[in-house]
Amino acid sequence: MQLTLNRFRPRVGFALTILAIAAGGCGSSSDDNSSTNSAAAPSGNASSLPAAVRDKGKLVVASDASYPPMESLAEDGKTVVGFDADLAAALGKDLGIDVDVVNATFDGILPGLASGKYDVGLSSFTATAEREKSFDMVTYFEAGTSYFAKAGSPPIDNLDQLCGKTVAVEKGTTQVDQLTAQSNKCESAHSKPIKQLVFPDQNGANLALSSGRAELSTADSPVAAYLVKRSKGQFELSPKIYETAPYAIAAKKDTGMAKALLGSMKRLIDDGTYGRLLSRWGLSSAAIKTPQLNVASSG
Repeated sequence: MQLTLNRFRPRVGFALTILAIAAGGCGSSSDDNSSTNSAAAPSGNASSLPAAVRDKGKLVVASDASYPPMESLAEDGKTVVGFDADLAAALGKDLGIDVDVVNATFDGILPGLASGKYDVGLSSFTATAEREKSFDMVTYFEAGTSYFAKAGSPPIDNLDQLCGKTVAVEKGTTQVDQLTAQSNKCESAHSKPIKQLVFPDQNGANLALSSGRAELSTADSPVAAYLVKRSKGQFELSPKIYETAPYAIAAKKDTGMAKALLGSMKRLIDDGTYGRLLSRWGLSSAAIKTPQLNVASSG
């Protein structure tokens, strides 16, 4: 997975704070918002890229800029910033090609890869066997799922406590699947199902929580922790992290792109670039030692 939502105007107070989290990330979530995040240096590694990408002269990377600190919009409302944007720039430099990071809704990234609109999806995607049926995925991060609520709310120590709750969640994320599975368990145990409020991006889920429409929200663990930290005491994080799994960079299947990305990730880890980027964003605990290709379906 990975925060992406329609940017609608908050009414007052903390809703405005949440929509501005991490870098004034309050702009349009349309695919037209993009930024060039690296000026590529000449590199022999460019030969590993698909010919179509080399001929185009740039790598178009799609990212849902509503998920800080992984990706969000800068104060200009256009430039994508965050760990994933920095990693995209580093990959481009290593591969000797310019990188254009485009802001896109999360559930539109994989279809955009399939159609050729984007070359790479780098947006906190959890590596799953289902996704790997259609896309090649290169691991680069480890994260789980966390829950958070308004300050003073009872913490979620067990997923059974979600039964009967209203939970705000981003469309297309693994959290939707997890909540659906848990809701089915609730009903099987003769408890009330979970009511999901599903939003196009994480900002909408945050607003639903802050306005009282939802009792809880959920996101990938580093994102949830970041949001709570930036909430100035308005939100509290439940202590447990559930279903830890790797994030992966997505590419169209069998094009050679994933192999190029895999080689580049290995070099960035070996030369220390990867570690420095994680440290810059306070994410060192999520580091992996070795990137892998299609790990979910090969395990």
